[in-house]
Amino acid sequence: FDRMFIQVCLYFYCKCLWRCLKFVVRKLTGRCELQRICYNTKPGAARTMKIEASLKGSKSKRLQTSVSVHPDAIEKTIDDIMELKKINPDINPQLGVSLQACLLQIVGYRNLIVEVEKLRREPYDSENLQHEEMLLKLWKCLKPNSPLKARISKQWCEIGFQGDDPKTDFRGMGLLGLYNLVYFAEWDTEVAQQVLSDSLHPKYREVTKKELSQFSKAEWEKKKFDKAIGYSFAIVGINITDLAYNLLVSGALKTHFYNVAPEAPTLTHFQQTFCYLMHEFHKFWIEEDPLDIMEFNRVREKFHKRILKQLQNPEMALCPHFAASESLINM
Repeated sequence: FDRMFIQVCLYFYCKCLWRCLKFVVRKLTGRCELQRICYNTKPGAARTMKIEASLKGSKSKRLQTSVSVHPDAIEKTIDDIMELKKINPDINPQLGVSLQACLLQIVGYRNLIVEVEKLRREPYDSENLQHEEMLLKLWKCLKPNSPLKARISKQWCEIGFQGDDPKTDFRGMGLLGLYNLVYFAEWDTEVAQQVLSDSLHPKYREVTKKELSQFSKAEWEKKKFDKAIGYSFAIVGINITDLAYNLLVSGALKTHFYNVAPEAPTLTHFQQTFCYLMHEFHKFWIEEDPLDIMEFNRVREKFHKRILKQLQNPEMALCPHFAASESLINM
């Protein structure tokens, strides 16, 4: 109880001290916290995340709710913020522009989560013509020279589905898994086809002397006769969709999206990120050279941690030069 009491007192003390400090700094500089952030921090994740934290941590309810307004109400929200903070827009014209860009990103990220969640919750329906057309498009993009003989066919295993009918494999991620796979196959076709080919015919990676010294005798005996391990392309794609989804919902992808999306991040940005993660996971899988497919969860978790570590850097953009992203990033 004493420990809890001390923590509560410390929390309120720090909170009051922080508010007092902000008040003093404003009096000394003549600028509120939002102004200081916009004028002293360059555009991107660093600025937007500071603005988001400042608005959420404000004692004003109007400022707290500004991060969840409708996109159409952002201009009015900026006017309200300027009025509340007693900032003259004629003297500080750039501040309104900067705040608007940040709010578009913040509100856009929240809306993207809603859009992605809606797709994830929508099950694949074989009676839905649009769903069926997307599934057939996936096959045509990945196997353009091999016509599909029937809708229910063992051929689906050639692109990494588990059985004769792929619809059962979409249960975990719903339509989101299919949307991502189709986007990868359609917009980054060459890479997708290469990853598929490598997953079916993996190349063995040479073991370095340093790695050799780390193997136990039992591992080395197995490794001597081992061949490179492949994986099921489509199933891994659905699994990486789950990874991307969790990065999005947890807020970890804010760093990336706030650095690459000039305004509101969209579903296209999310799908481009999926493509990047698929490509990077494929390279990571080859580097890890697992002994068997049962190591998939270990490799995936290790890859997840590496991506999370990268995203802790406020300057991080996962795929700044990804081909499908260039037209958006250069805006």
